[in-house]
Amino acid sequence: MEVIILAGGLGTRLRSVIYDIPKCMAPVCDKPFLHYLLVYLQKYPVKRVILSLGYKHKVVSDWIEEHHFPFEITYSIEDEPLGTGGAIKKAIEKAEESTVLIINGDTFFNIDLNLFYQEHITTSSMLSIALKPMQNFDRYGIVNINQRNQITDFKEKNYYEVGQINGGVYLLNVNSDYFKNVPEKFSFETEVLQPEVKNGQSFGFLHDDYFIDIGIPEDYSKANVDFKILFK
Repeated sequence: MEVIILAGGLGTRLRSVIYDIPKCMAPVCDKPFLHYLLVYLQKYPVKRVILSLGYKHKVVSDWIEEHHFPFEITYSIEDEPLGTGGAIKKAIEKAEESTVLIINGDTFFNIDLNLFYQEHITTSSMLSIALKPMQNFDRYGIVNINQRNQITDFKEKNYYEVGQINGGVYLLNVNSDYFKNVPEKFSFETEVLQPEVKNGQSFGFLHDDYFIDIGIPEDYSKANVDFKILFK
């Protein structure tokens, strides 16, 4: 399994608590958030990790060099912000496998990656998204699927009593056409995911596991409590 971690975020909304470091390096229980993502990946047959970095990337690479992980780690460096789509497109150029797992460097979704991979293969999906069921939320949009798990549409951020959100974990066939005829800088969500729904090759799979997005101070504080139990 080959993994891309999108870790180029500035952490603008966390400036009051993490100051001037990349968001993936935000300390949670005295260790960078990235540490927990890499520990999580060690439970699965991951052979290679591509870290997609941008802002203060040397802070991340210097930390990696001081620690040992049981897989190869390489880097895809953005000289300027490329958006989520541009970051993925650039990182994929370093991919060696035909299918890559993509995760966000500022979220943790504790799904069974072996099960997710099997779901992806069984449906012959070109792009699979792990979906998190939620209740009473307004911070995220929702993703709708049919009985075959094909994604039918994406709804914008609003208040929802119930729905499933994009958990920020993807399996992508590298040889798909998703990145043809796209600009260097673009949003993966709006310029790839949403337009490709009509092709019926994108699937969503529900995984009702622990999910946290540290993008705002409240959830960053929550991670500092929850991870004491999750990673004890």
